[in-house]
Amino acid sequence: MSDLASALEVLGPRWALLVVEQLLDGPQRYGDLQRALGAGTNMLATRLRELEEAGVVVRLPLHHNTRAYALTERGMALREAIDALRRWAAGGA
Repeated sequence: MSDLASALEVLGPRWALLVVEQLLDGPQRYGDLQRALGAGTNMLATRLRELEEAGVVVRLPLHHNTRAYALTERGMALREAIDALRRWAAGGA
């Protein structure tokens, strides 16, 4: 499997890149992520679990069983690629 194919295994599923993009601004609680993205509960939980298993996201324990999620160093390394995709989508180079 090529490196690109490996990356798409992690980031290709629906909502995965949008979760990463949202977390580029800093850690967020589950409920805040869900509201910002408009993703279904099951879908978001699945993507967060997959991204956590891939080492892209880490779960942060908060008080009262609340969860927050943050990007790992590996997740933060996606900033440049996401910025390039934004430029591409806007019709830029």
